[in-house]
Amino acid sequence: MKTDGLRMWDRCLLLGMTAWLGMATPAAAYIAYVSNEKSNTVTVIDTSSWTVTKTIKVGQRPRGIEFTRDGKFVFVAVGDDDSIQVIDVAKQEVVDTLPSGPDPELFALDAEGKILYVANENDNTVTIIDVEKRTRLGEIQVGVEPEGMAISPDGKTLINTSETTNMAHFIDTATRQIVANVLVDARPRFVEFKRDNSEVWISSEIGGTVSIIDPAKRTVIDKITFNIPGLRSEAIQPVGISMTKDGKTAFIALGPANRVAVVDTATRKVTKYLLVGQRVWHLAFTPDEKYLMVTNGVSNDVSVIDVAAQKVIKTIQVGELPWGITIAAP
Repeated sequence: MKTDGLRMWDRCLLLGMTAWLGMATPAAAYIAYVSNEKSNTVTVIDTSSWTVTKTIKVGQRPRGIEFTRDGKFVFVAVGDDDSIQVIDVAKQEVVDTLPSGPDPELFALDAEGKILYVANENDNTVTIIDVEKRTRLGEIQVGVEPEGMAISPDGKTLINTSETTNMAHFIDTATRQIVANVLVDARPRFVEFKRDNSEVWISSEIGGTVSIIDPAKRTVIDKITFNIPGLRSEAIQPVGISMTKDGKTAFIALGPANRVAVVDTATRKVTKYLLVGQRVWHLAFTPDEKYLMVTNGVSNDVSVIDVAAQKVIKTIQVGELPWGITIAAP
């Protein structure tokens, strides 16, 4: 009887440990690519273990970075080389380049992944690239120091922001002509559409605000401001924006404030500030939206946020001046 009792206890313990291990193991593993602006590298991170698995040497001053639609390649804008480099995900090395104008920074792919629109900061243009043919199709003249880039969910409108002109340029993707210019606060850096196409959010780094634009009326309908006790307003500089698929919550990187703001999109109010690394730049969700990864330029690391808990759970050291991040399934 005693032996049977011990065996029963052992079986219960084993089942309990198995269940615990099952809960502790991530449901899915994804691969993150981080552009490091100063070290001229791209860091590869395995999200199942939150470890760096590879460091890829790229061109000078990499910033904007994004997976292709099929997940087979990663595009990275290398500003000082005036081109977009193509990383083969299977080989984890640069295998090709795409032509762009001077100093490419951020870019946007169309829904099919065939056309790439690139903001060229030094010549005030948006370059249009045929991805399959690796050729330039033309360019669109925009404001001074273009940076932010986003395509509307219906694919009909491209928005580019110009940092010095302080405008959001609405571009018709069919005619490739500017159809509207919307004035926002100083130094607009990033554009994010709601998935239902009802709103466009644009961060203004020096203005310290996020402007919310009605894309149909092309007018600013509201602004989000930030207030962090103990910090002067000049230190709060919004840059990257990531919004959940259901459109209910937005996460906004606040630069040298070293925080990510959590915003209820219905009330347009900040509900929480999450302390991350130093000089937070850009953000990206894992595809299942369980985690949000953010790049911290001065502390040279990436913070991992548990989205449901709204809590930082991990810090991962990467290269020098991490700037952009993109995540996809392996």
